Amino acid sequence: MTKKVLVMAKKKRIALIAHDNRKIDLLEWAKFNRDLLAKHELFGTGTTGQIISNELNLEVHRFKSGPLGGDQQVGAKIAECKIDFLIFFWDPLEPMPHDPDVKALLRIAVVYNIPVANNRATADFIISSPLMSSEYNRELIDYKERVLKVEEKNII
Repeated sequence: MTKKVLVMAKKKRIALIAHDNRKIDLLEWAKFNRDLLAKHELFGTGTTGQIISNELNLEVHRFKSGPLGGDQQVGAKIAECKIDFLIFFWDPLEPMPHDPDVKALLRIAVVYNIPVANNRATADFIISSPLMSSEYNRELIDYKERVLKVEEKNII
């Protein structure tokens, strides 16, 4: 498969999302890492973005609430290569009416090869990485070839 390289700037564009039962966890994590987060551009879905902005006095570009399309908006920004990093504290034990949107968001994050943290430990490791403060060459697989082959099989 063909690959291309996208240079991720020193200033990362970070999306912050949390299900209701995990919002406090994400807020505690963000408070602990406030100084590091302040060096980057932040995005958030509905209530999560508002909480982070209000509690940490940081600018957070806000999308709609996750169930109202916010997860899909974040996914679209990832597909446009306008988000570099996803922190999504999701609740694995609570079924959500928008679970298909969550799965689609995580799939698009993998397709576009961005770092994803779904819990505090992973978020801690990623944000403390030396790569957070430097440029990073992110490889993107060109899936067009694969999609065309699948479409050809389905037509025949």
